[in-house]
Amino acid sequence: MAVTALVACGQGRERVPNRVKTGPDEFSIVPAKPLEKPASYNDLPVPTPGGSNRTDATPNADAIVALGGRVPTGGVDGGIVSYASRYGVDPRIRADLAEDDAKKRTGRGSYERAYKRFALDSYEEWLRLRALGIQVPSAPPQD
Repeated sequence: MAVTALVACGQGRERVPNRVKTGPDEFSIVPAKPLEKPASYNDLPVPTPGGSNRTDATPNADAIVALGGRVPTGGVDGGIVSYASRYGVDPRIRADLAEDDAKKRTGRGSYERAYKRFALDSYEEWLRLRALGIQVPSAPPQD
């Protein structure tokens, strides 16, 4: 009887000890564009830090559009900034957050240990969104 109960409790989702959840999969938010093989590898431009690439020429603008904004002409989508600051902007927000973060991590060591309980399970979140009828481009891997 004890063996049957033990086996029954082990059914379902597998638990992995000491696994740190890192949050949603960033690749499921903005689908990656397909890679292209150049006609000649000799004609490729020299890589430059901060420069654009042939596949994702406008990654920041693509992300803004994916989040519901408009393609910015001056570098920032004013609509997103206006919406985010609709209740005002605290000029000390970065300093306050840094202080709160330092307090939270004191005695806990790593960032992962301090914030582990706030991490999202990307697969569970995907299932939750699907249940709400929200279209998600692709499923994250199930752990």
